[in-house]
Amino acid sequence: MRPSRRAVITTATAAAVSAVSTADAAQRHRHLRTGFERLAHAGYAPLEGQKVGIVTNPTGITRDARHIVDVMHADTRVDLRAVFGPEHGFRGTAQAGGSEGRYDDPATGLPVYDTYLKSGRPLADVFTASGVDAVVFDIQDVGARFYTYIWTLYDCMEAAGLAGKRFVVLDRPNPVTGRAALGPVLHKEFATFVGRQPIAQAHGMTVAELARLFNAEFLTEPVPLETVTMSGWKRSDFHDASGLPWVPPSPNMPTPETALVYSGTCLFEGTNLSEGRGTTRPFELLGAEGIDRRWAAAANELALPGVRFREAYFAPTFSKYQGRTIGGVQLHVHDRAAFDPVRTGIALLVTAQRVWSGFAWRPDHWIDKLTGSTRVRTMIDAGADTDEVVAGWQEDLAAFRRTRRKYLLYR
Repeated sequence: MRPSRRAVITTATAAAVSAVSTADAAQRHRHLRTGFERLAHAGYAPLEGQKVGIVTNPTGITRDARHIVDVMHADTRVDLRAVFGPEHGFRGTAQAGGSEGRYDDPATGLPVYDTYLKSGRPLADVFTASGVDAVVFDIQDVGARFYTYIWTLYDCMEAAGLAGKRFVVLDRPNPVTGRAALGPVLHKEFATFVGRQPIAQAHGMTVAELARLFNAEFLTEPVPLETVTMSGWKRSDFHDASGLPWVPPSPNMPTPETALVYSGTCLFEGTNLSEGRGTTRPFELLGAEGIDRRWAAAANELALPGVRFREAYFAPTFSKYQGRTIGGVQLHVHDRAAFDPVRTGIALLVTAQRVWSGFAWRPDHWIDKLTGSTRVRTMIDAGADTDEVVAGWQEDLAAFRRTRRKYLLYR
């Protein structure tokens, strides 16, 4: 049967609309250039005459999904001599809490040095042994204080200063926007690799902005720092506005949607509930044995902006409750501009403790390392509600926001 004329017109109209939308999106994406794209476009002029080493991982890619190490190695305009791999490794072969060690990269023959859990003089010695003149940093962050790549940045800046190396940061978008800093600010006595310095739980900055802040506010001896900024990025942009491919920065950060919730729901690492590791939706699925529909109902009663909660059952393939079917919730963010991940994470902790008698903090009080003090844990234990817990960090947050403003590079 031949389609009706109306059907043909409708199909043609839909195709035209789709083509216009695609063209508009492509035009918008063309306006954004990452720090690496701008560096390459300039013929690597800022690195001319320098032996270069780069701190990167699988997220260091071009718009056409080539790794920047492969691109730079093949380009005679830059003298790339070494790669420095962070947690999970340069090529991304290691799980959480692991790295790839020292080896020669099979694709390029370049020496790959391990930076994971190294800092200070031992890391400076790695930079010295590599023989490079300049250390370049290009890793995709996800906007949360406890995501360790920003502390790899901090440690590498400090070590580069000790080793007498230039330090160059190639900027990339914050995938969850740079609109605002949210959540509690770390207290210095709780400093660890998931939080070296007093910044907010969701910092709302790019890595180049953080580097500027670190250099001016926290490093005892500032490093010779240069930043290659992006062009065309707005603070209100989510990842999909960039037109860049999403590469999981770590094995349990599979999508931009994971990054959107992570700065709040990662707090469940500090409890006896699963944070969804070992599922296809880490940090969007949360649960434990004995939890039922009452948790989702209690969370939905709060009418938190931008998010709804679904009763969910799942069996993690590794990590907590491996191979056991557990109950819990799945977060469904329906208005990401209104969604507050940190407030949502606190609300879920409060309601989980109230509806499930088995709720417990990890015995090592890891929650204090994640939130940056004892305050969240002790307030929830004392029966505080979400508003009271959130109110407890506002003075610290206001002070950080004032400091943060001095180092922002984009509008």
